[in-house]
Formats: sequence, structure tokens, C-alpha cells
Amino acid sequence: MFRTILFYRFVIFGLVAQAQVTCTSKDSTLFYAKLENIQKIEEETTGNTIVSIGKTFLRTPYVEKTLEIGETETLVVNLRGLDCTTFVENVMAFGLLHKNEQSQFINFAENLETIRYRNGELNGYPSRLHYFTEWIRNNQSKGLIRDITSELDGEIIEKPINFMGTHRNLYPFLVDDNNYDEILTIESDLAKESLSILPQNQIEAQEAHIQDGDIIALATSIKGLDVTHTGFAIRVNGRIHLLHASSSGAVMITKEPLVDYLKKIKNNTGIIVARPTLLSSQTP
Repeated sequence: MFRTILFYRFVIFGLVAQAQVTCTSKDSTLFYAKLENIQKIEEETTGNTIVSIGKTFLRTPYVEKTLEIGETETLVVNLRGLDCTTFVENVMAFGLLHKNEQSQFINFAENLETIRYRNGELNGYPSRLHYFTEWIRNNQSKGLIRDITSELDGEIIEKPINFMGTHRNLYPFLVDDNNYDEILTIESDLAKESLSILPQNQIEAQEAHIQDGDIIALATSIKGLDVTHTGFAIRVNGRIHLLHASSSGAVMITKEPLVDYLKKIKNNTGIIVARPTLLSSQTP
């Protein structure tokens, strides 16, 4: 059972913001236990730090829709069960914590809000970065990551991103007409953006340029959708594998290299690659 534990106030771009945090006492306990292990990490690169943090989540159960709680949007902190996106977000939030030598739960909550929401501010359900391509663009604007897909000879494609708007019944919060109308506006703005994707048949040729800790987003041919899954690149025996929250059960590392893993995924068209930098000016 989740419970709301606090309101907090902090400054973003000179403005005071307030967010409601929803979690359990067990999540708070897990946070401090995980923090103790993460504080011991002494990696030379941001990518290696991200991988080391990601490995602390190995065997954490996969759980769908952990953010769809209650009747209004709150900042959900759940370290007991993760989907692919919340896994990436939590690892990044701990990465910021480690980089900035922070040690309080409130800092972690601030980091998570910065990463999860458009321009770093929770302002209702539509402010969540639901589409992962927008998640990448928005977090790049915050200085947290850098989309390197085009540097890997990714191909530009034009594709309408409107899956939420055309599948309203799949999203409980879209029962609210205001939420739905705002999502339609967001999708209209996304339609103006092009996507750079590294095609599946070209990934192996670019493996040497993908680094440990790079965020890998799986592009799809499904109508109206940009990405179906995400995780982190991790090199195993010289090949790039995927460290991810797998729907098959838990956070794990793929047994086969990423190239071979993708061939088994229906509708996969390739990947988008973003490199964590963790240089956010929004975080003290």
C-alpha cells in the first residue's frame, strides 16, 4: 500500500515549486540501504557509474504501471518494483545523487522529479514525459543526457506520435477531459519533431562506439508509438548487452548481445542512443 509522505519545496529556474511524494516506508528504507552501497562506487566515468548503480537493482521485480496510483499525479517513488522507464529514471536519479554528493531522500525525490517531468516540474499528469523520445529531448535540454544517435549514423524518420491520444481507453488518467486535451496538444507538438534512429541492421557496425551506461531506447514500427522499451548498454565479453527491467520478470542483463536480442522483438526497427552526462544545472 502506497502512502503520501510529504510535500516539499525547492527552486527550479528561480521559481518555487511544490510536489507531493507518494511511497511506502519500505521504499525509504531501501533508499538508504542502496545509498550506502552507491556511496562506495568509485568509477572513472559517468557511464561506468551508471552501470554500477544499475547493477544494484539486479533481480528487482518487474512491475507494470507503478506510476498510475491514486486519482491525481504525484511523485511516485517505488524501489521495490520497476518497469523499464522507472528503472532508467531511478538509476539516473541515484547517479545525480552520487555526482552531487547528496545523501538525503529529499534530494533523491528532487532528482527524480527533474528527470521524470517536462522541464523538471510536476504539474499534473500531462507534465510527465510519457513518450520516451520527448523524455530524451527534454532531459537533453536539462543537461542530463546527450542524444548521440545521429553521431552513430542514425537515420532521420518522420512519424506521427499519437498512441495515447488514439488509445485513450488504455490510460486511466485520460478519463479526465483536461488531461486528454493536454495530451493531444503535446502530441501535436511532437508531430513537428523528427526522429533519428539507428536501424537494426546497422547496430552491430556501431557497437564499438556505444559505451557502458548509454541509454538504449528500442524504436518500433507500431503506429503512433516511438519506443517500446529502454535500458542501459553494458559490455560483456566485448559485446554490447542490455541492462534492463525485463517484462519476463526482473532487472537483468540480456544473455545475448543487444543485436541478437533485438532480432527476437516483433516490430523493432532499431535503437535510439542517449549518453548520460548528469550535468543538470537544476540540481544543487
